[in-house]
Amino acid sequence: MANPEIDTFMVNERKTSKLMIRYGALIGGIVMLLAVLTAPAGAADCDYVNAVIGYACYADPQPTVFRQPQEFKDSFLARTVYARVADLTNVYPSPSSATPPVRNVGDGYLWVTVMGRVESGGEIWYQINPGEYVRAADLSMGEISEFIGIELNVQPSRPFGWLVSDGVRPSSAPGVEPDTTFARMSRYTLVQIFDAKLDDEGWIWYDIGGGRWMKQTHMSLVNISQRPEEVGPDEYWVEVDLYEQSLAAYVGDRMVFATLVSSGLNRWPTNEGLFQVWDRHTATKMSGAEGKVDYYFIEDVPHTMFFDYDIALHGAYWHDRFGYKHSHGCVNMPPRDAEWVFNWSAGAPNDLWVWSHTSDPNHYFERFDPEASFSGP
Repeated sequence: MANPEIDTFMVNERKTSKLMIRYGALIGGIVMLLAVLTAPAGAADCDYVNAVIGYACYADPQPTVFRQPQEFKDSFLARTVYARVADLTNVYPSPSSATPPVRNVGDGYLWVTVMGRVESGGEIWYQINPGEYVRAADLSMGEISEFIGIELNVQPSRPFGWLVSDGVRPSSAPGVEPDTTFARMSRYTLVQIFDAKLDDEGWIWYDIGGGRWMKQTHMSLVNISQRPEEVGPDEYWVEVDLYEQSLAAYVGDRMVFATLVSSGLNRWPTNEGLFQVWDRHTATKMSGAEGKVDYYFIEDVPHTMFFDYDIALHGAYWHDRFGYKHSHGCVNMPPRDAEWVFNWSAGAPNDLWVWSHTSDPNHYFERFDPEASFSGP
């Protein structure tokens, strides 16, 4: 089986430049929902989203749209330790350097699963495979992303999404400087979109409630999409939005889950099209670009679902850049979200459909004002 190309660089590359729209019109008829994400827990008309976001509270009673996914009882993610291996590390058959190494890992982007810790000869060693040990100094322990997507109880009535910038303040109006009277907002904060306007430079600004406006470059959004005609009314499918760097899961026409992803960097773009998952693994090794500067070898990539030859949806435990392009072509997912999609789709009546495409922010305007016409740059 071919090895999927996956992320090797901790590249701080912003998603492909946000599309700037030259022409637009004011969007009207949207009732602002006064969402206060920092309201006290247990306040009236508050929906608990997750441990990171807390409660989303409303001025008027609202149906509970979002809920936090429950951890799977048999999940191995919480008890698994992953680590990056230093270049040119020697691997020994026992926790001692007195015996010759069994191999040298070479150099590249190298990650392993840690099986155990051993103290020997005054040194700390880690077992990385049966009969393979490395010094503690040659490993850097990783932590999987704490970000978790959301399940949807009902079909969302408006776009929603997450901040992908950290520590930004909203503005009080489109196109103006951040308002210092507003608190800074954390990366991965969930928001709903109640209005959208263009500034004088053509950037889209989103009304996120409470008189707060956020520039599109700080956001990754999700909205309802029409089911591809090849997908049956009761079939399972996911939409991968390469522009927004988001994923939404559907049963027929109803959205049931959403999260952020990291697709291929511009050098290794994720293909667009409609595919079906043809192979899946709870965990698998991936490697590529051997002999090149971007060589990678990743052990135990969790919840892998191949859909486009050797390109897959899979958990990515080695970075926390979701909402930005970051991979060698695969669709990287927060590990717990890849687990959710993997388990959910295992009981599907069909091989999971994967629709990968690049959306156009125009459609947010068009949904609010179908009479208007807009064009890109």
